[in-house]
Amino acid sequence: SAVVDVAIQDYVADVASELTYQNKSPISTEVLFAFPLGPQMSIYSFQACSEDAKVQAMLQDEAQQLHEATGSWEDLEYLQDQSRYPGEVFACFLGTLSPGRELVVSLRYVQELPREPDGAARFVLPHTLHPYTKLHGTACALPSTMFLLAAWSCLSSQLPYSLLLTASLQSPRGVADVQANCSLTPLIYTAQDRSTAQVSLAGSPPGQHDLELLVYFGDPSAVSAVVEKGNPEAPPGSLLGDPMVLVTLAPSIPEAVPGQRQSGEFIFLLDTTFLEHAQVPFQSTDQGRGDSLLFLLKSLPLGCYFNIYCYEASSVGIYPQSVEYTQDNVTEAMRRIPSTGSTPGDTNLLGTLRAVHGTPRPPGHARQLFIFMTGLPSDKEAIAAEVCRHRNSHRCFSFSFSEDSAALATALARETGGEATYVSSNNSMTAVVLQCLKRALKPAAEVISLSWTLPRGLEVEVLGGTPQFIFQGQHSLLYAQIHGQAQDMMGAKGVMTLQCSLDGQDVTHRIEFQLCSQGDGRLAGHRLAARSLLQRLLPEAVSGSGDEPRHRAVEISLASGIICPFTSYVGIRTSQRVPWYQGPLALLAPWQSHISCQMVELRGSCKDSSCYPVTVWVPPGWLTAVQESWRALRRLTCGIAALPNRRACSKASVSSLKYVDPTAYVLCSPIFAPWSTEAFAECQKLVELQSEDGSWALSLGLASVLEVDEAEIKRKMPGEVMEPSIWATVLAVTWLHRPDKCYQDYCELLEAKAVTWLCSRAGSQLDKCLEAANNLLGSSTQPSIFRL
Repeated sequence: SAVVDVAIQDYVADVASELTYQNKSPISTEVLFAFPLGPQMSIYSFQACSEDAKVQAMLQDEAQQLHEATGSWEDLEYLQDQSRYPGEVFACFLGTLSPGRELVVSLRYVQELPREPDGAARFVLPHTLHPYTKLHGTACALPSTMFLLAAWSCLSSQLPYSLLLTASLQSPRGVADVQANCSLTPLIYTAQDRSTAQVSLAGSPPGQHDLELLVYFGDPSAVSAVVEKGNPEAPPGSLLGDPMVLVTLAPSIPEAVPGQRQSGEFIFLLDTTFLEHAQVPFQSTDQGRGDSLLFLLKSLPLGCYFNIYCYEASSVGIYPQSVEYTQDNVTEAMRRIPSTGSTPGDTNLLGTLRAVHGTPRPPGHARQLFIFMTGLPSDKEAIAAEVCRHRNSHRCFSFSFSEDSAALATALARETGGEATYVSSNNSMTAVVLQCLKRALKPAAEVISLSWTLPRGLEVEVLGGTPQFIFQGQHSLLYAQIHGQAQDMMGAKGVMTLQCSLDGQDVTHRIEFQLCSQGDGRLAGHRLAARSLLQRLLPEAVSGSGDEPRHRAVEISLASGIICPFTSYVGIRTSQRVPWYQGPLALLAPWQSHISCQMVELRGSCKDSSCYPVTVWVPPGWLTAVQESWRALRRLTCGIAALPNRRACSKASVSSLKYVDPTAYVLCSPIFAPWSTEAFAECQKLVELQSEDGSWALSLGLASVLEVDEAEIKRKMPGEVMEPSIWATVLAVTWLHRPDKCYQDYCELLEAKAVTWLCSRAGSQLDKCLEAANNLLGSSTQPSIFRL
């Protein structure tokens, strides 16, 4: 059974759960608890209790004596088949559970929630707390080793557990609605202004799906601030002792019109062997460059800046710094790109990233990196740390061409709010890249300043830094701590002022908030603030620049309960009534109180969960023997490890780099149907002839693509047309919409630029041109294509 209490404050969640497990087998069962964590989750409390003993997880400074006390986990491959999700897993050995005995596990964690396109906060209950299964028609045997990663059932329409879920909701914007994929009790408001509410699970949870909650607020696009009270037991001035302001930045950003001028700085980092992967049988007519790069550059909007780096040993950009997007600059950039690739060992992505971060950003232009990786660089940790260090100043879209580079590509995108894509030989690479460019072209608000007005004696410190840009459809969470003392905090108010720029227009958001601390004492904001601060400290702490950053990271970790690479979980066992050798949770000799309890990173398995857990018979006491020799654990893994050459790492990553399952990474990447070489060649020839403003010139080359005599094209041009390029551009767009062809995935952005150019030039001539173009090409393109 599970009792789960969720507290959601805007896009922050604190989850307290109590899980009760019972051994219904006639034999004793050894227990391992494993809890997979999502990328934005952090555990801060864990304990397990039986009738005879209690195990509590505590953070300690990672020291040699700690490793000697807890033993070494050299290989945890057996967890691979038990984990549906790759990434971090909290794992703890809990000993032997006798027949008929119960084990109660209490787990607490905090999490930043993702924001849906409509502004809702999305909460998903983890599988360990909601172990739904897919039912099959054959009975399965109860394993002699119980992995408490998920429960399972067989031959039953009833779930094998009970779930009691309660959610407390809070937002200064007001709680508008809650939706779920299961039955909920009516929403009960606990404040007159509807800023707080409660809801509970009614009936059974969904049997074969994730349990999801979507929380809607009064204004999905707004800026808000709320004060969370500190821990009264913590010293004043400390991270947990002072109040924390939870700030949500989600300004309303209007949609951009496709094809119009748009700001932005787009930097392309190419492993030069990428150019080989970018080739199709038809190559560019003059320089033999990759078709993907050609389409990418041609699809950029007017008004932006761009640069290209081929990250060989020199790490030098095509231009010293980003240049304005013009026809001459694009032509020159394509001319300068090397035509041959380097060997994989010659790449220097780290040096290139540092060179990019060392160049000035054009004012008002959001910086976005498109990183193409053929292989996995040897300095992957340093690369991830470099990107993490500059997460507030840019966004990464990463593309990998090998499973080796999947984890790094995912980490770079995840840290900066971008996207990662795997590109295989079966993908249409150009379409994949252009789909990402479409998402990158969503407008952004440039954060100019964030200022505070507080009563005398108080000051604010923003932890983790302030983002330079907020992109449409995204939000930013900030954690700001209030230091000092004021005469009257009960009725006092503070003012936060956000100034940002939207498409060149200055916008000011002024938010007034009560300084009287709120909250239920669970300190979700404080713990996530610690997590954010640790992320900011880690690159400096691991760079070898001194001991102070490391000491500060350890101090924050131990105070908040949030793990960092310099601290480790250790399970502290306390016996309640019986000697150690009789207790069901007894793992160690009487003179020892530590048990194995760690964070591990797994590459995971993409297999669906079912009622068939992968198990092997384990003689009684084998997991206990691990404390004396990890070789016993290796013998255990041989029977159930199905993923050869995949290892777990028993130490948290120094940077944000997390292991991902390459198979799952490949499967979740978009797949596009392959094109015929002939059709793609036709499309690419037309793209090469397009100018950077979106227009085409009336030329012999265009006539060749359209397969119409140039003289015939000139003769059929409507008499009202004063500019031949207008007629040529209408013909090109009409040709792209032939009924027997489909170039939408490749030419959508190019076409939008062309239509925008026509709308600004053609005016009343456009109707006549479209009619004549349909007659000449034998097509039936609709006026709506030209916004008529």
